[in-house]
Amino acid sequence: MKTPYDDIICLPHHVSETRPRMSAHDRAAQFSPFAALTGYEAAVAETARLTDKKVELDDYEKEALNERLRIIQEHIGEKPEVCFTYFVPDKKKAGGAYVDTTGTVKKIDDYSRLVILCDGTRIPIDEIINIEGDLFRTMGED
Repeated sequence: MKTPYDDIICLPHHVSETRPRMSAHDRAAQFSPFAALTGYEAAVAETARLTDKKVELDDYEKEALNERLRIIQEHIGEKPEVCFTYFVPDKKKAGGAYVDTTGTVKKIDDYSRLVILCDGTRIPIDEIINIEGDLFRTMGED
């Protein structure tokens, strides 16, 4: 039985005189999957990532936090260990996250509006929504 390719089946393989032979690795790369949407998965994941809205405190809550900061300042020599809950704005999108950090207070900088812990952590006073610690329990505040 004759096939349509019988006339070319036995011809020698063509070798180009002007172009170099392609390596097996480069030849295989021609058939590898193509990612037309590079970075798409990361963009979808970033969009789906949830952030929290910043809570606005009322005057009463702000005054209570200021009182706790004043108490910490009075006892700063005792190196009080305190737990702060504060807002950290997201660098990529609106909103952020609330973080709890426990540490020994080294300094309260009213000028820069920062609480500085002994480990170097710097907490913006205006982002704090809660302060807890044994210091307040012994004073009957908590």
